[in-house]
Amino acid sequence: MTVRLVSVNAGRSELMRIGARTVATGIRKAPVERGHVGALGLAGDVVADEENHGGLDQALYLYSSEDYAFWADELGRAPEPGTFGENLTLSSFGPEPVRIGARFRIGAALVEVTAPRIPCSVFATRMGEPDWVKRFADARRPGLYVRVLEPGQVAAEDPVEQIAGGNGHPTVVDLMDAWYDSEPDAELLERLLAAPLAERARANIERKLARVAR
Repeated sequence: MTVRLVSVNAGRSELMRIGARTVATGIRKAPVERGHVGALGLAGDVVADEENHGGLDQALYLYSSEDYAFWADELGRAPEPGTFGENLTLSSFGPEPVRIGARFRIGAALVEVTAPRIPCSVFATRMGEPDWVKRFADARRPGLYVRVLEPGQVAAEDPVEQIAGGNGHPTVVDLMDAWYDSEPDAELLERLLAAPLAERARANIERKLARVAR
């Protein structure tokens, strides 16, 4: 399977009304011709909510055209690249479930998978769909947060190659399932903690394991 980079997407900070709150968000992204990927993400892109997004181990968010095709059927409309707030839209993540620690060479950049996207109220407001948080979680198509191991330029139509990494670690969907599971399996939690997780995800799994171990 030939995989390519479909779109590079950047956004700027804007205010969004969510119920009684007004929050700053950079979720609304649009394609740009090319960009430089560094340790903290895509140059020119804004991470407005630094408590929940961004950082060294969630530097970029990736989504796939294959998953967008699923949502086009579900929603009755075809979301454009960047609609879900992803920095890089790939044509595919490949035929096998993606594991934590999997590595992708995208253009000149090398990235490592660290976590799934956990949907939130900002995402739901962006989509304007009833029960979006539950619908997105139930679909188990979360996309990929990654850390940047090697910086470099990326542009639409760049080749994408999945290379070594992730062997034996749980999948991204395993981590998403454990996140929502009120009684997760302790062995799975331990395996997750042995993987190169994003720190936010690691803290969540550590809390779960501490409760299970009581």
